[in-house]
Amino acid sequence: MSKNKLTKFAEMEAFPNVFQCSAQQLQQEGMRYPMRGKWNEKFFGNSNPIILELGCGRGEYSVAMAEMFADKNFIGVDIKGARMWAGAKRGLENGLKNVAFLRTNIEMLGYFFAENEVSEIWLTFPDPQMKKTTKRLTSIRFLEIYSRFMVDGGLIHLKTDSNFMFSYTRAMIEKNQFLPHCTIDNIYSAEHNFPLLNIKTYYEQQWLARGIDIKYLNFALPRKAVYSEPEIEIEKDTYRSFGRNLI
Repeated sequence: MSKNKLTKFAEMEAFPNVFQCSAQQLQQEGMRYPMRGKWNEKFFGNSNPIILELGCGRGEYSVAMAEMFADKNFIGVDIKGARMWAGAKRGLENGLKNVAFLRTNIEMLGYFFAENEVSEIWLTFPDPQMKKTTKRLTSIRFLEIYSRFMVDGGLIHLKTDSNFMFSYTRAMIEKNQFLPHCTIDNIYSAEHNFPLLNIKTYYEQQWLARGIDIKYLNFALPRKAVYSEPEIEIEKDTYRSFGRNLI
C-alpha cells in the first residue's frame, strides 16, 4: 500500500464525518451498527430526508448535492477509503454539516440503516456488470436490499455512461411496473430542469471527453414481496471502462 493511501487512511480515522466499520467490528456489535436508525439523531441533528450516493468514489456528487440542498442529508457510501477521503475532506473544509461518508460494502447496508430511514438513492456511474446480473446495482438482489431501509416508493436515481446499464434498468422498471419519473438518453443535449444532473465528476468528465453520452433515469421503488428480472437480451457496451484505480 502506498504511503499516500496510508496517510489518507490515518487522516480519515479522525474525520468526524466519516464512519468506518469492518465486518469483524460489526459482528462484535451483534450485526447492528450503533448508528442504524439514528443517523439524523446522532449525526445530522435534524429530521431531514436522508439520501445515499452508492459507489460514491471521490464523493463529488455527495458534496455537491449537500451544497445545493441544506434541507437534506447526504451520505456517500464506498468501500474504497482512499477515494472517499477527497469528498470527506472537502465537506469538512466547506463546513458542511449535512454530508457524511460511510465506508462499507453496499451489500451490507441493511446493517447500517433501519426501515424507512432513507428517502432516495443515487447510483452514479456504477459498473454495469455485463457478465453477472446479481452484481448490478439495479438488479433484484440490490433492490431487495434497498427496500429494507428505504421509504415505500423512495426514488432510485441512475446516472450512467453505460447504454447496457441504462437499458437493463429500463427493462427492470417495465418488468416490475415501477413508476418512472424521468428518463433522459443524453442529459447534455436535452432540456431539463434538474440542476443535480449538471454536476460533472472527475469520472464523468473522462466519459464526456471520449464523446460518450450521459444518461439518466429515476423511478419509485415500492416495497414488494417479489421483484422480477427482465428476460431480455441487451446489447453490450463496446468500449472499455476506465480503471477505477486511476480515480
